[in-house]
Amino acid sequence: MSRPRVFIDGHVGTTGLRIREWLAPRGDLELLEPDESRRKDLDVRRDLLNRADLVVLCLPDDAAREAIGLIENDTTRVVDASTAHRVAEGWEYGLPEMDPAQREAIVASRRVSNPGCWPTSVVLALRPLVDEGLLAPEAPVTVHGLSGYTGGGKSLIEKWENPANDLAGLPYEAPYAMERAHKHAPEMTKYSKLAAPPHFIPSVGPYRCGMRVEMPLHRGILSAGATGKRVHGVLADRYAAERFVRVAPYAEPYSSDERTFDPRICNDTNRVELHVVTHPDGHVLVMGLLDNLGKGAAGAAVQNLNLMLGLAEDAGLA
Repeated sequence: MSRPRVFIDGHVGTTGLRIREWLAPRGDLELLEPDESRRKDLDVRRDLLNRADLVVLCLPDDAAREAIGLIENDTTRVVDASTAHRVAEGWEYGLPEMDPAQREAIVASRRVSNPGCWPTSVVLALRPLVDEGLLAPEAPVTVHGLSGYTGGGKSLIEKWENPANDLAGLPYEAPYAMERAHKHAPEMTKYSKLAAPPHFIPSVGPYRCGMRVEMPLHRGILSAGATGKRVHGVLADRYAAERFVRVAPYAEPYSSDERTFDPRICNDTNRVELHVVTHPDGHVLVMGLLDNLGKGAAGAAVQNLNLMLGLAEDAGLA
């Protein structure tokens, strides 16, 4: 029996490199790769896009849209890691754990859009609370995120690793995009079932990989009876059978130290950790930890690829 053929369009980018690293050792797939000197040749790309059983797009948004236009058959399946199609009609959102029906929707789809790194934690944390009525869709939500600088791709990596910029030893996180609508806000809103975009405050830290995403829920926006313990119970029940989503044990008061919420704790895995911390005044903090290049990008793409090709969902994933 022939192995499924996979083509990574954009395999030299940050996400593409990680996906290739995780797929290359596998014996159950055939990786289609262009000659390095011709990887940008339109005819070469068109040929590979149409020969592959599944294509992973690791391209800027406009290039991803162009690549879709180069596919001339109705058999090639696509996982798009760009933001181009995340809220587009005809595309399934590639977060299998999001909803009990989402996994089968991904299995059946020809077009799957990979989630963004920031929204992965936001959707996994908030959607169950909206579904269960603990958080109203109209609730004003704030999201604070901290990421390693690889989350910004090559340009941000070069900026942070350039000695001339003197950022390697920066003793604090650096907020960014505070004055504009972030490109991930539409998917946070749609798939968390929020009525309005959250107030999202992203920041970058002086390290390569790892994310900590914090969602402080003021007691005034939670429904009556929505205690931290109840919030934790809803999340624990939703993800009890999920291999890649772990809900940390609940404790009140919560015991932690300086390393408990290390944003790098899930690095090199496809895992997300969710934590629920209750404040004495009744406020609840929900927090997600993940690798921005793991479950936040490449790991999610491999997970979706496995589902779409009928392979074990965890094949090739840590």
